[in-house]
Parts: sequence; C-alpha cells; structure tokens
Amino acid sequence: MFDVTHDAAEFYQSWPGAMNLAKGANADLGKAFGPFFQTLMKEGALSVKQKELIAVGIAIATRCEPCIYSHVEKSLKSGATAAEVMDAAGVAVMMGGGPAYVYTPVVASALKHFEVASAH
Repeated sequence: MFDVTHDAAEFYQSWPGAMNLAKGANADLGKAFGPFFQTLMKEGALSVKQKELIAVGIAIATRCEPCIYSHVEKSLKSGATAAEVMDAAGVAVMMGGGPAYVYTPVVASALKHFEVASAH
C-alpha cells in the first residue's frame, strides 16, 4: 500500500534485508531477473543516464515504489541531476495522470535522501 509519508532512508535501510529474504526463499528468481539489468542497462544507442531516467518514468507509471527508489538512485549515479529526475517524473505524470502524480512525493523523498547522504 502506498504511503505518502514513507521515508526514503527507511526504504534504503530495509530493502536489502527484504531482498535477501526473497532470494533465500527462491535463489533462482534473482539469477533469472539480474541478467536483464546487466544486458540492457549499459551504454548503447541510449546512455545509461537516459535509460535510467526512462526507468524512473516507467516506475512512476507502474506505481512501483521500490522501482522508483532504485531508479532514482541509479539515475543520480549515472550523472542525472535532480531536475532531470523530476522532469522524467513530469513526463510520467503527463502520460499517467493523477495515479502517477501521487507517486511524485516518492521521487522527491528519494532525491532528498541522496541530497542528505551526499552532504555527509
């Protein structure tokens, strides 16, 4: 269930443990899913930054909160600015309307998390 008050720091602290539990329950799931990222999310006709910004938009449109956090982080690591991430969010809202719009606070929370983390 979506919770607008969800804290990005809480997500980044809890997510690795949750994923490890899932991998422990079915190790083959991660092995099957992981190669997609290694194959597709590298430089090609589009840069990694462009692909990650597209992924942010799709994550918003599909209402996948963990995907939003993951791809905001990867977008920033690939050189995107906070303004570029929010532009990608804006395109997602333009395409997805109100249901996408309510996920923009998740994007803002993730951006704030990395702003604070980079200050330390």
